[in-house]
Amino acid sequence: MNTTRSRSDAVREDDELRLPHPPGVFRRFWARHPVFADVLIALICLLLSLIPARTAPSHLPEPLGVLFTIAVQASVLVACGTLLLRRRHPLVPVIAAFAAEMLFLLLGAPGGTPMVMVASYSLAVHGSSRAAWAAFGTGMGALTLVSSALTASGVLTFQSAANSVLGNLVVGLIGTLIGVNVGGRARYLAALIDRSRQLLIERDQQAQLAAAAERARIAREMHDIVSHSLTVIVALSEGAAATPDAERARAASRTAAATARSALGEMRAMLGVLRDEDAPAPLAPVSPPSPHDTVAAAQRAGFPVSLTVVGEAELVSVVEHAVSRIVQEGVTNAMRHAPAATKITVRLEVASDEVVIEIVNDGVRATSGTSGFGLRGLAERVAHVNGRIEYGRLDGRWRLRAVLPLIAREEAS
Repeated sequence: MNTTRSRSDAVREDDELRLPHPPGVFRRFWARHPVFADVLIALICLLLSLIPARTAPSHLPEPLGVLFTIAVQASVLVACGTLLLRRRHPLVPVIAAFAAEMLFLLLGAPGGTPMVMVASYSLAVHGSSRAAWAAFGTGMGALTLVSSALTASGVLTFQSAANSVLGNLVVGLIGTLIGVNVGGRARYLAALIDRSRQLLIERDQQAQLAAAAERARIAREMHDIVSHSLTVIVALSEGAAATPDAERARAASRTAAATARSALGEMRAMLGVLRDEDAPAPLAPVSPPSPHDTVAAAQRAGFPVSLTVVGEAELVSVVEHAVSRIVQEGVTNAMRHAPAATKITVRLEVASDEVVIEIVNDGVRATSGTSGFGLRGLAERVAHVNGRIEYGRLDGRWRLRAVLPLIAREEAS
């Protein structure tokens, strides 16, 4: 997986996080120019470390002493050069610094150069606190063993060995302690910033999921409103045009107009909040027509629809809403796809723990088609209240059957 992030993306995230600038002019300058800072630190360490490396060892003849001094100075140069790698490979400067300090022992020069302090600090900041303490302890242990061996062999006096070990102990301990403090704080802040970025991403994802759910809800409601109303209006209009009775035609036209006005009112109530930014978001979906109103509208349009209700119980709003929409969509589908039906029955059976909706018509066609948005919306509604739905041909009829539990989540569908 590609995890490369452009600098502009990081800048946009930091702007959204509203992170403060690093305090201090010098700290901001060092943060923006890390190469210059590393070169300057390496040069300072080189200057301070070459001063004690100029003296030749007294226990060696003059030509060998000069050559050894040059070798020590070269090692100091290499060790200071490795400080340029302290950000990417922080362990290398530590090894090089302690190796140079061991050569200082043979030279008889006092130890405790800034190389050890800077290298220990860098490992703690750019590596880890555990690695810094482990490297410092290992380096001091090796330095102590070498100084003890040189003291036992008479090459080095006890005073010189003690000064070298204590000097390196002090500067290394100072560098490690400061580095552990600075590095721990930097890693803690980096973890906080990373967590804040994750929270921003999760917030955007939650907003996208909420927007997608709201779009699906609006699409589902719009489909139910428009589909049912237009189906009734089309049936009434066709009936008004086909009947020779002027009074019946006028009554059908008035009913069609009333159905259109009702659908328009529902659409305005639903979509008005989307056009007015100051309007509060609706706490519940628009109330659909009751099963009795749906059946009555279909009957006025001339369809043979009957409603049977068995049992009685008070339904929570989300279940009541789902029942009304299921009846509306089921009757609308029968009116649209089974215009030759001689009987469309709607049965609501309320039991102690569930409500069963069954819609059956005998005008099923021979050809089969794919389920559209209406049946998909019904499946979503039923799933929302933890119910189950089934539909299809049964004994030459088309049946839609949904079973909803009486206890469901009390929230907008």
